[in-house]
Amino acid sequence: MSESTDDKKGRPTPKRKDAEAARKISPLAPATTRAQKAKAKEAARAARIAQREAYVRGDENALPLRDKGPVKKFARNYVDSRRSIGEYFLPIIFVVLILTLVPSKVFQLGSILIMYAVLLISVVDGFFLSRKLKRAVSERFPDAELKGVGMYGWLRSTQMRRMRTPRPAIKRGESF
Repeated sequence: MSESTDDKKGRPTPKRKDAEAARKISPLAPATTRAQKAKAKEAARAARIAQREAYVRGDENALPLRDKGPVKKFARNYVDSRRSIGEYFLPIIFVVLILTLVPSKVFQLGSILIMYAVLLISVVDGFFLSRKLKRAVSERFPDAELKGVGMYGWLRSTQMRRMRTPRPAIKRGESF
């Protein structure tokens, strides 16, 4: 069987080391030096910090999907406009922890009872908050999906006010 001149590749076969060297370096990979890597790392860090600050401020573009939209903003403002026993749960637990260290059984039992009472009141308050919030959302946004809005508001109400993210946009007692 004879090959025609059209079937030939027209160039010599590359040496093995040349072919392997050509495969190792991807033309898409950036040629970076240590300084370029450090500069890219610092730029990424600055971008993350800017993104975090925008999230904490409450910029709509920086919010994750669970916090986006007018319904969630309304829920945040609704929760932030009122006081809740849930936001004081953590400080109360700290006091309970200190009281359990007192050697008196009365203090220890009393502190445990206080903890469970605050927990129960917090759950009941969260239940009623969830119902009120859903009702307010359905009045303000008739076509809105209510799934998850009550839990979103309740979980926000259990965080201490200064630890909430995005930060509260309104003051307590303020109408929105």
